[in-house]
Amino acid sequence: MIRKIIHIDEEKCNGCGLCAEACHEGAIDIIDGKAKLMRENFCDGFGDCLPNCPTGAISFEEREAPEYDQEAVKKAQEAKKMEDMKHVHHEGGCPGSRMMQFAQREAEDNSPVSAGKTVSRLAQWPCQIKLVPTQAPFFDGAKLLIAADCTAYAYAKMHEEFMRGKVTIIGCPKLDAVDYTDKLTEIIRNNDIKSVTIVRMEVPCCGGLQRAAENALRNSGKFIPWQVVTISRDGNILD
Repeated sequence: MIRKIIHIDEEKCNGCGLCAEACHEGAIDIIDGKAKLMRENFCDGFGDCLPNCPTGAISFEEREAPEYDQEAVKKAQEAKKMEDMKHVHHEGGCPGSRMMQFAQREAEDNSPVSAGKTVSRLAQWPCQIKLVPTQAPFFDGAKLLIAADCTAYAYAKMHEEFMRGKVTIIGCPKLDAVDYTDKLTEIIRNNDIKSVTIVRMEVPCCGGLQRAAENALRNSGKFIPWQVVTISRDGNILD
């Protein structure tokens, strides 16, 4: 059938992944650093992905395409939720995802660092957003740090200035190609979170992490102090 559907200009696409996040139907994937319409029958033609494209790579076109399949979209969304649940490990499962809280760090958090000594301020394991459980003892009364993966490499004092005294969870919306909103909403809603700090890079794709955290704060129904800090690519704080 002839219908309205999106077109992605790969020459303009910078692979930021914002369109894939905005597409609730899951029609778009990031393949080899470029956005691609992988499931035409998942595209409803409403264009939620268009306003999020920073390079103008997405437009509408009228062409032969499969009919929008709402039932298939629902099944795919349910399958994705089930897959995400597999990453929640309370006991057993992958040893690398087994939950741990580093009790000795609690005492270290308030102790000064000796000259020349470097101390890790990571308070728990796992720390990846995709792997961390939505409920855990280390979230009880926690100051939550939601950080982009690259920030710890770009900003030299990440452990002392941001991670110290906080529970740190990290992610990259571009590499994970997932919307963290639902997971972060559950973490904030189901635990006694005292504050939220979002640390992101200045690059556009990091906006996905900030939006997910801000949406999660709104969706949680809680009023929690929060702030956003942006790190430049050369390792400085921009705001």
